[in-house]
Amino acid sequence: MDWTKVSVTVDDEHLDTIDEVAEALRERGMQVDQVLTSVGIVTGSAQDVAALNSVPGVASVDLEEGIDIGPPDQEIQ
Repeated sequence: MDWTKVSVTVDDEHLDTIDEVAEALRERGMQVDQVLTSVGIVTGSAQDVAALNSVPGVASVDLEEGIDIGPPDQEIQ
């Protein structure tokens, strides 16, 4: 199973306990890269993205999209 990059938004009621939310995400299998306390976001990777939605305090789980702009010497499309 592949790892998917995700950004988890923490709901307003759990902003003061964002570290506990991050720990619960780890327990559900998320590899946490950063806990951005000031904006209420936890970033990282997960194999079972759906499992993260069941963590108390999670408002949303968003997949990080990659952008490929091509090589710099390629013609503009």
